[in-house]
Amino acid sequence: MPMAAEDIVSMIETALPGATVEMRDLAGDNDHWAAKVTAPQFAGLSRVQQHKLVYEALGGRMGGELHALQLTTQAPT
Repeated sequence: MPMAAEDIVSMIETALPGATVEMRDLAGDNDHWAAKVTAPQFAGLSRVQQHKLVYEALGGRMGGELHALQLTTQAPT
């Protein structure tokens, strides 16, 4: 069963307090998502480190319930 956008947003916002998450369904199937995550925790981190924080927030669901996630991350400006 694919993950709903609301569930993905909730998991990220819980793990990264103060984060904002914008979700877009890439294929219209609720299984291929694009997420733009802006979080204060990303300040001073490399893009790889930022993405790792998001994947950790999703608790191992990548490749299972969450098939595909195109990720864009940034610290607030």
